[in-house]
Amino acid sequence: MNKNSKIYIAGHTGMVGSAITRKFSAEGFTNIITADHRRLDLRRQSEVENFFEKEKPEMVIIAAAKVGGILANNTYRAEFLYDNLMIEANLIHSAYKYGVEKLLFLGSSCIYPKMAPQPLKEEYLLSGYLEYTNEPYAIAKIAGIKLCENYYKQYKCNFFSVMPTNLYGPNDNFDLETSHVLPALIRKIHEAKENTIKNSKLKIKNENNNLESCLAADRFGIDNLELNSVTVWGTGKPMREFLYVDDLADAIFYLMDKVDAKDLYEQGITHLNIGTGEDLTIAELVEVIKNVIGYEGKIIYDTSKPDGTPRKLLDVTRIHQLGWKHKTSLEEGIKKAYEWFGNNYKL
Repeated sequence: MNKNSKIYIAGHTGMVGSAITRKFSAEGFTNIITADHRRLDLRRQSEVENFFEKEKPEMVIIAAAKVGGILANNTYRAEFLYDNLMIEANLIHSAYKYGVEKLLFLGSSCIYPKMAPQPLKEEYLLSGYLEYTNEPYAIAKIAGIKLCENYYKQYKCNFFSVMPTNLYGPNDNFDLETSHVLPALIRKIHEAKENTIKNSKLKIKNENNNLESCLAADRFGIDNLELNSVTVWGTGKPMREFLYVDDLADAIFYLMDKVDAKDLYEQGITHLNIGTGEDLTIAELVEVIKNVIGYEGKIIYDTSKPDGTPRKLLDVTRIHQLGWKHKTSLEEGIKKAYEWFGNNYKL
């Protein structure tokens, strides 16, 4: 890649887009184009085409999308389908129309069938039924993959797709109604710990009417006092894979530099998986987050709520063969994500 190339990163304010922007900036790329939703509505074809005609980007990375967890996907089904279809179609077609040299589209591991064999190989796309709760989002992402594939087949556009696993990190969404499982757990467990501390201080103060007792709770902890509980959706048994978002940004930089569309399509695949190749149960994830945050309270699993897909583990053989592998362990990544949450997120 030429460090003077004009690169448009769509969705630069989000968790993924901001990580990609940081990575390219750190690598010395100074001609990065961005536009937030107040300047450019990616759902509007005329706005997107006018933007491309004016800016003339040479490379495009599509990290813009309407995203959310199980509740958001299942509640706002029409918006998740419509918005994502419009965003990707407008961007990919405008990239073709205005001669973009290279485009990378980010999908999601939910594109794979609910009961596909594990780990999920790139070839399993469209081999079975999708998980119902996120079917609209998955269909939109599959359409984006197929747009890239067929603009290559018809016009030889250097457009291809990558499928990251579940992501987390700085600039994540911690809203309990729309977030994914990992940031939602960070917030729930953090709030439970904070509430425990507040309630314990109040209890000590009320019992002893003594400020020194409150200060002692700070110094010596609250291990022997009653703790709050955290409710987690489902049984805790589903297995998930998680990738720290800066590792994804590193993978995207690597692929933009070393891989072209023909390298995928001529092998009979439409996209590349990006993940760790390692997974754990939701219950195990809860324990990791509890240890990072230092919460010792009770975890309640609400089995009336859906589990979603039983397991989603990506086969990352191909990207490993290309020479890329993740660097950040789950515990290290959660520590970084929790530190960002504590410094930046206002409850």
